[in-house]
Amino acid sequence: MKQTKLNALMRDLESKDFATTAGTDMHLRMSKIVFHDGNFIGDTDIVSSIKKDPELREIMGPLSRTEVPLAGYINGKFLSRRIDRLYVNLKTKTVIVLDYKTDTDKKTYYEKYHVQLSEYQELLKQIYPNFDIKCKILWLCDFTLENII
Repeated sequence: MKQTKLNALMRDLESKDFATTAGTDMHLRMSKIVFHDGNFIGDTDIVSSIKKDPELREIMGPLSRTEVPLAGYINGKFLSRRIDRLYVNLKTKTVIVLDYKTDTDKKTYYEKYHVQLSEYQELLKQIYPNFDIKCKILWLCDFTLENII
């Protein structure tokens, strides 16, 4: 009985390690996607997926930056975060946070992700007080965008 539990525990740990490694790898690949001279440069599979979605092309285009540090106070508590991709359009006064998620089950951590994006939005309101701030998740398992806030 103890061996069975130990084997199950080991499989669970290996599965979590694999998921963490895969997620880290995918985030790295996404951070290397750049828009230069009218073209997306980077992983060809990812670029192909971006080009298929007009909204994603806009968000990941020349007005966006990757791995953007963000820090500030919410209710007296200091927070330091890093945004996967931040789109800022000064003409339309629009800010879009794009957070990458590698989960295949979109519901398991949904509440946690909503809290995370709410924090991003709250911190960004302090920087862009008169802007429309939206937060989206790009589900990398199927390359779909979901509006969260």
